[in-house]
Amino acid sequence: MIYSGKALSVTVLPSGVANLTFDLNGSSVNKFNKETLTELREAIANLNKAEITGLIFSSAKPAFIVGADITEFIPMFSAPEAEIMEWLVDGNQIFNDIEDLPYPTVTAINGVALGGGFEMALSTDYRIGTPNAVVGFPEVKLGILPGFGGTVRLSRLLGADNANQWISSGSHLKSKQALSEGALDAIVESENLILASEDLIGQCNKGKLDYQKIRNQKKTSLILSPIELNVAYETALGMVAAQAGPHYQAPVTAVEVMKEAATLDRAGALKAEHLGFVKLAKTKVAANLVQMFLNDQYLNGSAKSYVQSAREINAAGVLGAGIMGGGIAYQSALKGTPIVMKDIAQEGIDLGMAEASKLLNKQLGRGRIDSNKVVSIMSSITPTLSYDGFDEADIIVEAIIENLELKKSVLAELEALVGENTIIASNTSTISIDELSVALKRPENFCGMHFFNPVPLMPLVEVIRGKDTSDATIATTVAYAKKMGKTPIVVNNCPGFLVNRILFPYFGAFSRLIYDGADFKQIDKAMEKFGWPMGPAYLLDVIGVDTAVHCQDVMASGFSRMNLEFESAIDKLYELKNLGQKTGKGFYLYEMDKRGKPKKLLNPEIEELVQSVQSSPRKFTDEEIVERMMVAMCIETARCLEDGIVNNAIEADMGLVLGLGFPAFRGGALRYIDSLGVAAFCKIANKYSELGDLYRPTQTMLENAESGEIYY
Repeated sequence: MIYSGKALSVTVLPSGVANLTFDLNGSSVNKFNKETLTELREAIANLNKAEITGLIFSSAKPAFIVGADITEFIPMFSAPEAEIMEWLVDGNQIFNDIEDLPYPTVTAINGVALGGGFEMALSTDYRIGTPNAVVGFPEVKLGILPGFGGTVRLSRLLGADNANQWISSGSHLKSKQALSEGALDAIVESENLILASEDLIGQCNKGKLDYQKIRNQKKTSLILSPIELNVAYETALGMVAAQAGPHYQAPVTAVEVMKEAATLDRAGALKAEHLGFVKLAKTKVAANLVQMFLNDQYLNGSAKSYVQSAREINAAGVLGAGIMGGGIAYQSALKGTPIVMKDIAQEGIDLGMAEASKLLNKQLGRGRIDSNKVVSIMSSITPTLSYDGFDEADIIVEAIIENLELKKSVLAELEALVGENTIIASNTSTISIDELSVALKRPENFCGMHFFNPVPLMPLVEVIRGKDTSDATIATTVAYAKKMGKTPIVVNNCPGFLVNRILFPYFGAFSRLIYDGADFKQIDKAMEKFGWPMGPAYLLDVIGVDTAVHCQDVMASGFSRMNLEFESAIDKLYELKNLGQKTGKGFYLYEMDKRGKPKKLLNPEIEELVQSVQSSPRKFTDEEIVERMMVAMCIETARCLEDGIVNNAIEADMGLVLGLGFPAFRGGALRYIDSLGVAAFCKIANKYSELGDLYRPTQTMLENAESGEIYY
């Protein structure tokens, strides 16, 4: 034994090759935290003096190294730039020392090697992966770039074009692609990983492989002419900037760093990388994206705590077919839970099955599944006009139209036909779970399970707890959502629950801006510039104006502050049956493009309609528009937290990011308030207090502004 610690150990194999094995105590995965890096430094110092013929880096866990310990990033990012730079230099020296060891080195990658884990692998001479190995650099998704030599070594091993693509996209690459592009040198089965690594070292020692040549390649500049360098990086910068958009600096900065480092040796290139890392680490975007990662981990941990006490789900049902029911059935079957899909009309069944078939054919066309899988999944969706098969379902999702009395009638009918332990979940988007439950004899088995449209693409599912809902029902519904590949958030019951309750003050602010004279096209552009994937007018067209009007009525009856005391442009569109994309006309016109997707065009009739609900047009600045829209949304988010609809700021913000597309780089509504400062936010809100309660901070917010309390 050359070294033994809490995160790794080094033994010598009979062949004379050393094996450094990562196995972090108390963790299900290996990661580069301070303890691991300290032990790695000590182990490499010992190995530098050891009489061995080579060194293998391996893992005793199912994955190699998942990356750096993100929980250590937040305090690190708030440190002075000099401290961040010192941390980078110290960490990189370990990897440089690995690269400079006096014998050949191999990394044996089982499973995942990401971020710092893959950077360490690149510092060795060779890399062998298993068939399930996944490698890559996800750092740009955290608003930073690789900081332990990833930009330097990958560029020199794979070439400028591949490195630009790998690092700027933050993609995870499977073993076959990694092998074809030169990031892996071989792929072997896991049981042969160490033997293959020993064999590779043996070939180096016999002179059959020149590992020193590989090292020299990683330590020197790229072998490209000035013209080739310019073409490689300028082309990449244009493409990456267009894909990343104006709010995400990391992908562009990463390419700029690699361009600057291309003509430098290892020391100079690493310095360029460090400076780029420090620049990004000090941005709000990086802090918010790191927090988003931690939020996601929190939600996963929260879901796991529910799943532990969940009942087993072997079969499911969905009541109501069509686009939504078909999407739910598809997602359930795709993830391995057979499902019965019922509708009262054959056309509904046909639409639901067509939706599932369309979604599967998309997967087939992208090579993600084969034709046998398509047949298998379709056969696990059972369409029916009767209740046959529902008595065998462990959970049934009701997804019929949004009508209180109709839902109550159908739910009571369904309950009488299923087992005593069958869970019934309503996919209602706004109707009170408590109101629906009065129709049931077993309300403890009933909850809300609100999917977002389109079901396959939207990650969030709201699991709504009614006053009589049992813990077992919530746990099992959460488990079913997780099994479907979704991110569940458990919320308490109120009109609109979490996401729609917060969305409609935003839409109310939009309607009020138009009423006060604003141009809806300017509102859309201002909010898209703020970071939303689409502006509110476009979003209303996508959701459906009829759906919005119905939800608005429900929300206004539940919360008087959401009652619009004027006729809105949305009301006018509804009267004319211009419902958005579903009718081809709303705030915009829609025509199908060559791919069969609705293309947004200007609606020549909309100006007259808008003017009919305005006293007179008025000029607003983009800043005013953003303030009025975001103040209403942020205050309602704070109210949801204060009312106990969710447990904490993380759940509130993640609901908006996952359910509405709130700009992730801003971290959510409450994180956005924190970024401004609660006192500064309240000052902005007070400018619009005469517009009504939607714009007036709560008493708790005012107290937090006074005390300096924040949400995170």
